[in-house]
Amino acid sequence: MRIAIIGGGLGGLAAALLLRQAGVEAVVYEQTAELREVGAGIVVGPNMVRPLARAGLGERLASFAVPLEAAWEFRRWQDGRVLFSQPMGEECRRLYGADCYVAHRADLLQMLLEALPSDAVRADRRLETLRQDGPEVELVLTDSRGEKTTVTADGVIGADGIHSVVRPAVVEEEPPRFSGLCAYRCLVEAEHAPELALRRVQTLWLGPGRHFVHYPIRDRKLINIVAIVPAGEWRVESWTAEGRIEDLAREFETWDPRLRQLVASATETRRWALYDRSPLERWTSGRVALLGDAAHSMLPFFGQGAAQAVEDAVVLASCLRAATRETVAQALVRYEEIRRPRASQVQLMSRGREVQNHLPDGPAQLERDAAFAGGDPLRQNAWLYGHDPETIMAG
Repeated sequence: MRIAIIGGGLGGLAAALLLRQAGVEAVVYEQTAELREVGAGIVVGPNMVRPLARAGLGERLASFAVPLEAAWEFRRWQDGRVLFSQPMGEECRRLYGADCYVAHRADLLQMLLEALPSDAVRADRRLETLRQDGPEVELVLTDSRGEKTTVTADGVIGADGIHSVVRPAVVEEEPPRFSGLCAYRCLVEAEHAPELALRRVQTLWLGPGRHFVHYPIRDRKLINIVAIVPAGEWRVESWTAEGRIEDLAREFETWDPRLRQLVASATETRRWALYDRSPLERWTSGRVALLGDAAHSMLPFFGQGAAQAVEDAVVLASCLRAATRETVAQALVRYEEIRRPRASQVQLMSRGREVQNHLPDGPAQLERDAAFAGGDPLRQNAWLYGHDPETIMAG
């Protein structure tokens, strides 16, 4: 069986690896000439760690990812007072059989690339047309020199992100939904950061109209920063669009001095508008299916984008493992039936979180802060972090 995967991000590479381990010949076609992950830090939750470990990547992941001592430490914007801290470590391993890590996206991408044979990834291949006629799908791909290549496959997986070129072959295209927010991303050298930012903790500062997240990556040599603020007139949805440090600093000029010091330590920033999509009515059409952001792009407030893509890959590989070239379409329908309800739930859960995070000081904010004391997110989120698609498929 031959499966063509369009898109060489984390979801596409994870799908290729798991499909090959399931005995399926999977090849990734990526439009960029060199595979490299844009962006910066990412939370690697237990529901992402377990499938990677089962794929033989547990030790490799632990060699560069930072295990969190606390996955959620909420602080008050004005003075840094801790509102709530959720310990991880042993308790997380006991509940979910895995640590919660933070890592650089580029390191995760490199790990997956190293795990795949060189012939599993074809860079500089942009999808031009897709046609499914009869027992195969025909793809026409173009390189940067304008030369076209035609390939055929028994099935095609669109893992090409929120602006997927595969999606129109599956479902009628709708424009992404603008959240009204934008994100600033920075990487700061640890030696220039305040001591507060060096701990193995994901810290979320909550304040009126905005929030600020930081955690260490790359063996705590870098501090990853994500600041969510009102977008104003900004509509550029690109992880490579340049922002201005002075604009970022202005957004937090009245916040705790340690947070302002962290911002002042940054030398550059990227800025992008935050979009998502409503859950799709379907993910498959014949021998074509969607995966990751192409199927369920979501806002980043629960850090589940990549984890849900890896869960997709686990179920996809399990469904296709038992399929034949003649039954690919049926296997893809089963994949959708298993994955779409859960991914849609996470997608919708990720909307509106900013309302609670961005409350102005007042009665509602005091009620929110008081509620933290009685919360236990580690257990409350068992449905999210404890979900094990491999166990479900085996059962």
